Amino acid sequence: MQEPKQFDVIELLVDLPEQSLKAGTQGAIVELYDDACEVEFTDDAGETLALVPLQSMQFVVVWRAASKSWVSVAEKVEALVAALPEEALAEVFVFARSAYSRQMAG
Repeated sequence: MQEPKQFDVIELLVDLPEQSLKAGTQGAIVELYDDACEVEFTDDAGETLALVPLQSMQFVVVWRAASKSWVSVAEKVEALVAALPEEALAEVFVFARSAYSRQMAG
């Protein structure tokens, strides 16, 4: 899993009610700190809605600025799974096995 970099586009994994931002909202990393990333969220006109320091567990990178490419779904899932506790991993495995079985049957 690659580390987030400046100007990467991220997608929130959690709601941030104090900033009126919902999970799924996208923003751009504008600054990197030792333990956080400063992320800017804008409206359709490019006006800043919020500038928020986030921990890496609060988002997933969806676009890499350095390569100018979208992150694959597999990489996004891998990033999410890497942060889960062991008991949650078992739930993910059961879900993935079920999805796989449905694909193979149909």
